[in-house]
Amino acid sequence: MSVRDDRGQASIELVAILPLALVVVLAIAQVLAAGGARELAATAAAAGAAALIQGGDPEAEARAAVPGRDRDDVDVRIRGRRVTVRVRPRAVAGPVADLLVAEATADAGEAAVR
Repeated sequence: MSVRDDRGQASIELVAILPLALVVVLAIAQVLAAGGARELAATAAAAGAAALIQGGDPEAEARAAVPGRDRDDVDVRIRGRRVTVRVRPRAVAGPVADLLVAEATADAGEAAVR
């Protein structure tokens, strides 16, 4: 009859699962960052379109709608009365952020005829 010693087994299992848990946490954080970038892009595009309607500077207003830290990762394009904003989310790895770039477009509608 053999006796099996299981002492230390839980510690070994914990050490083995930690890398997987870290990858899962980082993936969840990246998905949340991508969702936040999408919201920022939509808000900034809407602010730019509103500025067009009111006769303001759509690019400046779109950039102002994005919090300071993220302004470096914003690309604003104005074509006619459409404002398109691309926001690159913060990422653990640069190539991942490039895959998750969020884009939103807002249309200011037809220009008023006076």
